Amino acid sequence: MKLFKLGKCFATNEDGAVTVDWVVLTAAVCGLGVAVMATLRGNMGTVGSKIADHLNSATINTTFD
Repeated sequence: MKLFKLGKCFATNEDGAVTVDWVVLTAAVCGLGVAVMATLRGNMGTVGSKIADHLNSATINTTFD
């Protein structure tokens, strides 16, 4: 009898459901990040070089005397 009550209590308990939701959501976000990085992996060097060239050629115009 006590075993059946314990089993029923375990089956109706939903305390861990939120944790499972957050784990699945976190895994999806991490997977999406990995997929984006895998897609952009080949172009990262080119993009970095273009940004560095632009920043090196930029000037700041001031109006102070």
